Amino acid sequence: MRISVIGSGGWGTALALLLDKKGHNVTLWSWCKEESDVLLSEKENKAYLPGIRLSESITYTSDLKWAVTWAEVVVTVLPSHRLRAYAGEMAPYIEDRIIVNCTKGLEQGSLKTMSECIEEEIPGAKVVVLSGPSHAEEVARFIPTTVVAASENQALAEKVQDIFMCESFRVYTNTDVCGVEIGGALKNVIALCAGMVDGLSYGDNTKAALMTRGLSEITRLGIALGGKRETFMGLAGIGDLIVTCTSMHSRNRRAGILLGQGKSLDETLSEIKMVTEGITSCSAAYELAKKMNVDMPIVNEAYAVLYENKNPREAVLELMIRDKKEEI
Repeated sequence: MRISVIGSGGWGTALALLLDKKGHNVTLWSWCKEESDVLLSEKENKAYLPGIRLSESITYTSDLKWAVTWAEVVVTVLPSHRLRAYAGEMAPYIEDRIIVNCTKGLEQGSLKTMSECIEEEIPGAKVVVLSGPSHAEEVARFIPTTVVAASENQALAEKVQDIFMCESFRVYTNTDVCGVEIGGALKNVIALCAGMVDGLSYGDNTKAALMTRGLSEITRLGIALGGKRETFMGLAGIGDLIVTCTSMHSRNRRAGILLGQGKSLDETLSEIKMVTEGITSCSAAYELAKKMNVDMPIVNEAYAVLYENKNPREAVLELMIRDKKEEI
């Protein structure tokens, strides 16, 4: 099939390589011509996937209209804060194309999921969400990875399953779009906290507790929004949470480490030099929890560290000395 991947960061580049290897005709779109020209000439994405050779058969472009019009399937891999604007730009050319959204996050202000943003900008869009434990650095090297394709339209989810699935990339289907997207967005917030645990030089006990109770918070919010409990026990929930909280591939965890070591938010963002979705999603999750009246103490403390200058060590202490309760 003709597939355009919209976004040439690490994840977009990795998916372009995967789809190209499977035999699809792939175009990789970059936001500026200079970046696209470098990818074409050097056949390497040095900023995001250094050391990985790009395919000679991939087409590289910065022409959004052409990329969307040419394609049968459009794969969106954009920062969450830019997705809505680019969806609006693509809207006149999408027609009946399948949109596979691979952006994880919540939109600040509206508190919408990424698929909701796309559907508002492109009414009637055929959106399938692709999510799960899938670091770009490993997918680009064809290391066995398993994800979920989610759509309320089962046939559409199965179509995307067929498009992506290969010997190194196993795809399951799921009709719980809300649950899959909430799991993918909020695991980044918990991964920030996991990094803070490491930056504070706390141990495995602390991280295990954080991940377990973090999953409880994600599940509570997801169910309140209409997601299914079992989704959070699967790849888009606990699976994505595990990989993001434990791997140094995770920029959210790396950012958390710096915060735990005493760096300010501005210093952390300057050092990471990449989009860190957990920071944006934390603010949105904090507001969403208040709106839905869902108890999320870890998210609340993460928000205080990020936006109210709270010391991470004090945030951990606050969580530890809360009123006693039954585990649920």
